[in-house]
Amino acid sequence: MESLETSTIHLDNTDPPKIKCPPSRLKLAEPGKLTAMVTWDLPDATDTADKSLNVMLVGQRPGTDFKEGASIIRYKVYDQARNRAACKFIVRVEVRRCPELPPPLHGYLTCSSDGSNYGATCEYHCDGGYERRGAPSRVCQFNRSWKGSPSECVAMEIKSDVKTVSALLEQFHEKRRLLIKSDCGLDLRQVTVVELLGAPPRETGRIKEHLLSSEVIQGLSMLLLDELGLDRERFIAPMASDELFSYIDGFLLDEEQRERLELHRDLCH
Repeated sequence: MESLETSTIHLDNTDPPKIKCPPSRLKLAEPGKLTAMVTWDLPDATDTADKSLNVMLVGQRPGTDFKEGASIIRYKVYDQARNRAACKFIVRVEVRRCPELPPPLHGYLTCSSDGSNYGATCEYHCDGGYERRGAPSRVCQFNRSWKGSPSECVAMEIKSDVKTVSALLEQFHEKRRLLIKSDCGLDLRQVTVVELLGAPPRETGRIKEHLLSSEVIQGLSMLLLDELGLDRERFIAPMASDELFSYIDGFLLDEEQRERLELHRDLCH
């Protein structure tokens, strides 16, 4: 009697796993930033044959800062038989922006962040000889508009006919730095002071109340002219007053000017 042999047929696993990505999402950049932190749940992956699946992320990790624009996030999953499935979604970061803020006439702006994005702060600054009229700064709001009204830079108006020192000094409060100096030593030496204020390209220059043109200012350095208008000396760096006075006393004063200086030397050095 013949015996019956039984055999087991092994069926190969050809069914790919299944994976479902989270939905695409839009995230607004945080105030004062050009990025946003985005998080999401891991995708669900299943397989008919295997419980142990290898899920791989292709792209930026969740919980990190994403830059402005669209980023594609992909996930891949493999089962033990190397069957593969994939899914993808989009992370989009939007930066809300205000219209470009124009600088004031006779002044300029300094802005934080990117300058016009939500949460950015722009501060008003005025050139030498001008003072700010209005709020010191404006902030870009969520509704894409600037908070407050624009400020102006107007020519400084200082009242010199006041009767007290406090009344004079109060005019400079929160406006500009104030330098109080005595020209006594310079006056005795017949020196006219040319004042240069600020730094290029926003510098201004003046001789007392008379303003100088920008072309003249650009050609000036620290130099000393004699009474005849001759260029007697140029200095690479500013000199201390004692050094400058010593040079003038030794080389530029005549006998009459030296005698006048000696009579007032106790008052002005």
